[in-house]
Amino acid sequence: MINSKWKQIGFICAFVSALWACSGSSSDTPTPTPTTPTDQAGSDRKAMLTNLADNIIVPSYTNFKAKFDVMLAKSDAFAAKPDNASLTALRQAWVDAYTDWQKVELFDVGPAEQYTLRNFFNIYPANVTGIEEYISAGSGTFDVPLSYPKQGFPALDYLINGLGTTDDAIVARYTTAADAAKRIAYLKRLTSQMNTQFTTVYTAWTTGGYRDTFINCTALNAGCSTSKLVNGYVLNYERYIRSGKLGIPSGAMTNGTVATDKIEAYYKKDLSLTLAKTAHQASVDFFNGKSVKTGQEGPGLKTYLNSLGAKDSSTGTSLVDIINKQFEAVNQQLNALKPNLADEVKTNNAAVVLAYTQMQKAVRMLKVDMTTAMSITITYTDNDGD
Repeated sequence: MINSKWKQIGFICAFVSALWACSGSSSDTPTPTPTTPTDQAGSDRKAMLTNLADNIIVPSYTNFKAKFDVMLAKSDAFAAKPDNASLTALRQAWVDAYTDWQKVELFDVGPAEQYTLRNFFNIYPANVTGIEEYISAGSGTFDVPLSYPKQGFPALDYLINGLGTTDDAIVARYTTAADAAKRIAYLKRLTSQMNTQFTTVYTAWTTGGYRDTFINCTALNAGCSTSKLVNGYVLNYERYIRSGKLGIPSGAMTNGTVATDKIEAYYKKDLSLTLAKTAHQASVDFFNGKSVKTGQEGPGLKTYLNSLGAKDSSTGTSLVDIINKQFEAVNQQLNALKPNLADEVKTNNAAVVLAYTQMQKAVRMLKVDMTTAMSITITYTDNDGD
């Protein structure tokens, strides 16, 4: 589907030999020899991994940590003195942290993959029955799959937005209700669990040595950074953005059966589109190697594909240009939606399905065309035929 064109015919054999060596070896191997000096940053996987680690992944985690720490502090303040003011402050901190989470959820590589960070932060819809059972019992493990929908941002959504129709009614559940003390205890357990899981991942990247492991594992085999990074990136875009945020709620993946209860941020429905747009833009910026610190593009998936000369076989157009054009088509369709996706799937579902369809086109480009050009094997499985 994709062919690679090199300006210097004499480099073809050297490039092919290097590429096959990288894909078939479990050790670090030389990167492809660039055709021109300007291609070197893109073709050097170590330069790509270094830029992604130092200018996108770690600073994104640091930015999220700042928002997350504020949320933790506001949660503690609410638990200490539940009233309308502390509830309002906690809600805003939750919105800010949840929105910033969308910028780091795509880093499903290394510690985040090892400790399944996403499972403790953003599995939705929340299991309300399970949450209430845990509250009633005053106990319950957070470390098994059945517990994942009972915690994280979706559980907080229920606990601060879904317990009543007014702020007074919600505050009463933490003050005068018979189980008020147990509910406060659960809120503390939940945020403590989130903090423990995130701190483990963040520490591994910042002081635990994983950053060096990441940038030095430059081979293309399934156990090294580029393959793991690309697999995690594509998986997040396909399963957790395309499917989770749009495809399942709109019924596009369930034979037309609309499921408003599966919308992200279900109890704060006007946040749902913001989360989807933020997650999508984070994927776009990551693809283009856009620095979180400066806003400038550096070595990333875009430059690496360009260094490989990746083009569409039928049109000869740059694969990078095609992918970015499709990303823009997704943005245009998302911008056509109103903030409350639950209302949109009820009254304007054709537009939501169209946004899903545009994302599906991007999935094919990333999952098939991009990985083929990079000689990377998709190691995860899905059941939608891609």
